[in-house]
Amino acid sequence: MARVTNNGGSAQAHGDRPGRADTPAKRAVIIGAGIAGLATALRLHRSGWRVLVVERAPGRRSSGYLVNLPGQAYDTAGRLGILPQLVARDIGFFTSILTRADGSAKFTVPAAAAQALGSRMLTVFRGDLETVLYEEISEIVPIRFGTTVRAVVPGRDEVDIEFADGSRETADLLVGADGVHSVVRGLLFGEATDCRVELKHMVGALPLDGTPDGVPEGAGTTFIGVRRTAAVMNLGPGRSSAFFTYYSEDPETELKRGAVDALTTAFGDLEGGVPNALRQLARDPGAAYFDSVSQIVLNRWSSGRVLLLGDSAWCVTVFAGHGAALALTGADRLGDELDAHGDDIPAALAAWEAALRPEVRKRQALARKGTAQFAPPTKAHIFANEMMIRAMRLPGIRTMMQRAIARANE
Repeated sequence: MARVTNNGGSAQAHGDRPGRADTPAKRAVIIGAGIAGLATALRLHRSGWRVLVVERAPGRRSSGYLVNLPGQAYDTAGRLGILPQLVARDIGFFTSILTRADGSAKFTVPAAAAQALGSRMLTVFRGDLETVLYEEISEIVPIRFGTTVRAVVPGRDEVDIEFADGSRETADLLVGADGVHSVVRGLLFGEATDCRVELKHMVGALPLDGTPDGVPEGAGTTFIGVRRTAAVMNLGPGRSSAFFTYYSEDPETELKRGAVDALTTAFGDLEGGVPNALRQLARDPGAAYFDSVSQIVLNRWSSGRVLLLGDSAWCVTVFAGHGAALALTGADRLGDELDAHGDDIPAALAAWEAALRPEVRKRQALARKGTAQFAPPTKAHIFANEMMIRAMRLPGIRTMMQRAIARANE
């Protein structure tokens, strides 16, 4: 049985690939223990690889915002064997209340209207998805916390990896799944500034310990104003969350201000559930996710036996709504290509990228357009957004939207 280690220890052998007892199992090192890294570890382990996951954080950490797994991602969760666990954590459809700045309701979209999103859909907290993946692999794949890659020496037949704690590993495949600020990408694919495209928006999210004031249980409130949106969900203690996004001409300055100052300045005038969320943020800033919204645009995601996957490769952003879905799908398809190409790992990576890149390009383009929905630039955009949301309540329109969304998610 494998073990979870902190700051040391090599991966333990997991045996040979199924049906190939005379052939040593291939070895993969995955940098990053987020959704992309954990899903990749699970998929490769199921194909008989010996896997080591390395995470720079000292322990598991997560965030409280919601992620959607529609269509293909729903099917991928089934293939990875985690669908039952995710269904048990599915938030499902809930009442959404659009509010004014003073917290009063503009109009309500009942849970039934949200079913336009379709039946092959899961909505879960990001932390729940990470927990399900972690629990699935924690006894079969070693995870080394508290360090990250420091140097990589690619070779024709293997990759030599040196970590910040001084330890070394040799692998057949190195996967950089270490997010938008990827160290692997910086080492082998160029500095982040060369490929990181800022969308000039900030995003903040945090789980709420208690139930937020002014938000009915089982519902979420959303304020949409010019250049900003604030959403607060009340699903009971330990299951509630807040999400914020706003436009910024200078994201770097906003990051230096920090989550408490920046989000309080941007949303401190709002009522409803927002003051409750901002008070908790002030008490525990470390619980929040706060970053600028940016995409990664690279001409290639692989080099020899080194691969970037998930936000480290593309980062479609929260505006696309498919970041977690693409991480799962990318991991699953990577396993398929490695299975199909056998020992020719570079060919497998090239085939994987060629098949996945059109989907990523589409989602990135939709995210850039989506800024007008999440942080509308004018009151006219707000009005158009509200008309679209109101239309979801009409049965005929709801059916048309459900069909269009289903096609988009296939």
